[in-house]
Amino acid sequence: MAKSYADIAFSQASKVLQKQMGSLEAYERRYTPFEGLGEREIQFISSIESFYMATSGENGYPYIQHRGGPAGFLKILDGNRIGFMDFSGNRQYISAGNLMTNEKVSLFLMDYAAKRRLKIYGTAGLIDLHDDDALFDFLALKDYPARPERMMIFHVEAFDWNCPKHIPVRYSVHDMERITKEKNQYISKLESEIEVLKLELLRLSQADKI
Repeated sequence: MAKSYADIAFSQASKVLQKQMGSLEAYERRYTPFEGLGEREIQFISSIESFYMATSGENGYPYIQHRGGPAGFLKILDGNRIGFMDFSGNRQYISAGNLMTNEKVSLFLMDYAAKRRLKIYGTAGLIDLHDDDALFDFLALKDYPARPERMMIFHVEAFDWNCPKHIPVRYSVHDMERITKEKNQYISKLESEIEVLKLELLRLSQADKI
């Protein structure tokens, strides 16, 4: 049976606090059972360069890890599944180890420039690089300097777009390059126009002397 974001996220203790603070009724009206990722979610997921993944270990402690890559490294498999190539890192294998005993995950996908945040609940599966050639070809990143260790698939169970309040505005290097490029092009255009005007003024001044 499909669950809503509230079904997963809101414990009884959370609902007690929501009732005390006057937000319970609004949240009860807001969330509906998950029916698949929409076009908005698909476009956003396909554009990000990083996300945060929370897992829980056997000792009950949560662990949050950052995952990153070029835009599009987190790929859409279908309306319920997303996946990526998990590359070699510090070789602590905390997240991978946690997922071997508890497959539940929470993902935070951030767009600091636009102050957007997509939260996802689901389960994760680890797949050996040699177990699914078609999946490997789909998730592989060409010309990316990293060594893949495994493939990771998320089965999405619910998502929520979070309030942009308090999200700091930050721009990536790619954002700044794009913004700078546009400004530099505009400056070059103005400089060219100024040179044309200078030449015209020079021509007019010389004409007046004749």
